[in-house]
Amino acid sequence: MPRSAFRSAAVSLVLIALLGWTPRGVRSDTLYDNDLPDGKMAMAAHPEGHSQIEKETADDFLLTDVATIDGGTFTGLIPLEASVDEVVVEIYRVFPKDSTDPPSGNVPTRVNSPSDVAFDSRDVSSGLTFQTTAIDPSFDVLNSVVDGIHPIPNQTTGGEGPVSQGEVRIDFALSQPIALPADHYFFVAQVGLGGAGGQFLWLSAPKPATQTPFTPDLQAWIRDDNLDPDWLRVGTDIVGGEPAPTFNAAFSLRGVLPEPGAPLLAATALVALAGLRRARS
Repeated sequence: MPRSAFRSAAVSLVLIALLGWTPRGVRSDTLYDNDLPDGKMAMAAHPEGHSQIEKETADDFLLTDVATIDGGTFTGLIPLEASVDEVVVEIYRVFPKDSTDPPSGNVPTRVNSPSDVAFDSRDVSSGLTFQTTAIDPSFDVLNSVVDGIHPIPNQTTGGEGPVSQGEVRIDFALSQPIALPADHYFFVAQVGLGGAGGQFLWLSAPKPATQTPFTPDLQAWIRDDNLDPDWLRVGTDIVGGEPAPTFNAAFSLRGVLPEPGAPLLAATALVALAGLRRARS
């Protein structure tokens, strides 16, 4: 279907569905919650700028039904006197979707990694707002991955060792929710720091996830601009060992799900809306 025709059809479907979509047809819900820092790993995660190259850490979640994400939380470390100036959230699908296949061969594997490019994203320019809450002025973490992000054969560094910084939770809200079909996804959170500067380090969380468990619960991946579009597994590839550890990242997502028995057309509208946004981009 031509892109213009797709846009027209998608808009029509969304409008028709939403006109008949009563409040009883949807419910606000916690889509995923594992925002429980465990002190095992801290992973660099910040957008390009602020005198830093871009670094992305990704952890997965599963949607068994169509949903829209309208907010969430994630927890990490910042240096004392630093301030949170910028927040970006992104959604990736699982490789090989949205990716070049076969991959470059610069990393041990791309199986179960995030895709090459984001499926959707939000920042302050597209309606993201955020609030930062200080949790602990000195939170200790056993290991970290900040700059040691290298292609093969030098990917296994063991990590960069313990770190202790101020723990903060970031609550974000989306005035333009992200509409997603049922699928397996990765969530990426990035933070740009002002004030004293430095790098935001996203904290690890229990693996497998305890509050909203799902299968398969994949491990956290990381990349920087030099490795892009490839990704490395934080535990298996970078830390290494026998057996190598695996990590989740501390975050939660909230959003809207169809109520059981809600009109199929209303649910399908969310899928069409997601496709429309992708076509526009």
